[in-house]
Amino acid sequence: MASLPRALLHVEGGVLLVASVYLYARFGMGWLWFAALILAPDLSMIGYVAGPRVGAWCYDAVHTTVGPAALALLMLVGLVPVAWGVPLVWLAHVGGDRLLGFGLKYPTSFQDTHLQRV
Repeated sequence: MASLPRALLHVEGGVLLVASVYLYARFGMGWLWFAALILAPDLSMIGYVAGPRVGAWCYDAVHTTVGPAALALLMLVGLVPVAWGVPLVWLAHVGGDRLLGFGLKYPTSFQDTHLQRV
């Protein structure tokens, strides 16, 4: 049986996914770009070629809300060109992963995550 904290993390991911897709529909760059970018964060799995420790670090670095939030902040203050679709798709990816149970990785193995063993 799933614990309440784990269930809440799944629900939180779903809320993040829905909110990001809604905002993307309002401020995004078109659905072709959404389709092209939605799996882009998973390219970070290439880090696993160098081993589980490096792979987990690479994967975790782009599978938190910190990256898209930082990108949005840089856009707000004018340090990078405004393309709201990018952080919104990134957030949708992170939310979808959490909803499906793909958590942040531990350096022991790709299957060991903070939500469950996949």
